[in-house]
This record gives sequence, structure tokens and C-alpha cells, in this order.
Amino acid sequence: MANTDVGAMQHAETDTTVTVFKGAVTGRLVNHPDRSFALEITMDLIKGAEFFDKKPPVHFHVQEEYIECIQGRMGLELNGKEKVLSPEVGRVSIKPYVNHVSYPLSLPRQEDGNTVVKFLLSGERTDSVFELNPVFFENWYKYQDKIVVQGESISLIQLLSTFDAGGTYVVLPGWIPFGQTVSRVMGVVVGRWIGGMLGYQPFYRHLTTDWELACQKMETSIFQRRFADRSKTQ
Repeated sequence: MANTDVGAMQHAETDTTVTVFKGAVTGRLVNHPDRSFALEITMDLIKGAEFFDKKPPVHFHVQEEYIECIQGRMGLELNGKEKVLSPEVGRVSIKPYVNHVSYPLSLPRQEDGNTVVKFLLSGERTDSVFELNPVFFENWYKYQDKIVVQGESISLIQLLSTFDAGGTYVVLPGWIPFGQTVSRVMGVVVGRWIGGMLGYQPFYRHLTTDWELACQKMETSIFQRRFADRSKTQ
């Protein structure tokens, strides 16, 4: 069995919990001494039947990410090839710049009538300001909820802005030369620079629990520092 993160994660009463998709998805931010962030995510396949038929966008990160399924079965596509994760598989490393997407397997592909998928997600600790971090995941999950549940139209600039702040970039069609480089440039130029000038924020107060951390991240960019207002309550 692969190495496991389970023992390194400690729950506390003060852990931030985010619930989206009408209660079908719950993410709990937990303490991990060696990671930039750690999440325990629970997906109810019955409650989320109407939401889980589509996969999230394929993407890549500039830092190493770790995923471990601890209940049920889930899919992980790495460069277009599916790997089935289960508790027996243990922790899997997703290397920087590897195109990937994770998703719960459908009910017919679960074992023993399992209806809940639970997994751990964490990221390598780095010195980069724009990296996977708790405020990125909280804003991304809540933004997805606005689109999928509330029917809000997706904004490409907003997507690029939030993704860039988490060191995350969308995978472009294979026919585009130097696709990953182009994607990163789009994230910085369109998401961070142009988006910032047009008023798009990577993090929003009403979507963020740790607003102090969000402000610290935004203050590092001249295009976003005006959004780092610590007096905001909403």
C-alpha cells in the first residue's frame, strides 16, 4: 500500500467546513504539518446525483499535489488515462504540470452499494505566493456552487483569476502549441492583470473564512492589492 496522509491530519473543532451542491459535497480544512493545505472532502452520491454527471475542468498545478481515497471509489485522470482510487491504493502523488482531474465514480462503479466517497487532498508546501491554499479551495468550491446550483453564468476571467491565485491553470486543446505555457500566460495576463484592472478578485470576502490570508495573497500583486481591505465584513 502507498504511504498515507491519514495519520498526519488532525481534526479540531475550529476546522473550517464548506458545504456546497445542496449538501452533496463537504470540504473540511484540516491541519497537516507539512502541507500548504489539507482537505478532507466528502461526496454524497445520492444527494449529488444531478451534479456529478459532469467532470470538473482538466487542469494542472505548478506544485505537487497529493490525493488519497479513504472511502468508496473515485477516478483520477492523469494525462488522459484513468486511475481508479480506493482505500487500498493509498496516497497518490500528482506531479507538477501533469494534466489531471478527479471525480467520484458513478454508483454502478462503486462496491458493496457504497453511496459516499471520501478523500484527502493536500499540496506540497512551497515558497510561492500563488499556490494551492485553503482560500483558493474555499473560493473555487463556492464559485462552482454558484454556477452549478444557482445557475450563474461562468466567467472565464473570474475562473482564470481564481485559478491563477492557486497556482492552477486550465488545460487547453492539444492542437495549441506550447499549451501549458500559453495557459499560464493567460492566467497571469488575463486573470491577474486584466482581471484585476476590471475589478475581478481571486478571493471574495463573502466566500472566504480566512480573510487575513486572502488579503496577504492579494497584496503581493499591484493589480489586486486594492481588494485587500481587512475592514470588509461581507
